Amino acid sequence: MKIKIVCVGKIKEKYLNEGIMEYLKRLQSYAQVEIIEVSETKINDNPNASQIKQVIDDEASKMENYLNEKDYLIALDVKGKMINNQEYVSLIENAKLMGYSSFCFIIGGSYGLGLKLKEKCHFCWSLSKLVM
Repeated sequence: MKIKIVCVGKIKEKYLNEGIMEYLKRLQSYAQVEIIEVSETKINDNPNASQIKQVIDDEASKMENYLNEKDYLIALDVKGKMINNQEYVSLIENAKLMGYSSFCFIIGGSYGLGLKLKEKCHFCWSLSKLVM
């Protein structure tokens, strides 16, 4: 199985990167994992709605460069569906039955994911009602 994580921004804290590397090392025997970090779009303080939409669209465009039709696309979004472990396993199993062997998790920037990008996804998942 192949897992791709496409996200906006870079992890800057050393301890977080070390934790990520340790977790990826543990996953190696189960899946091939690739993390793709696209750059955040710069925006001024106190942006208006139009500027925010432009940022969302720009970041989505950058992420779309790394998606392909062979990927089962899963958007991580606060407005997505919350699921339990059994539902997650069922989601993955059903995707495999449909012929997908590559799973792509898409994580937006500070302002979230654009609607067009979310519509391309096969599933929209909320890990929590919390916004980090």
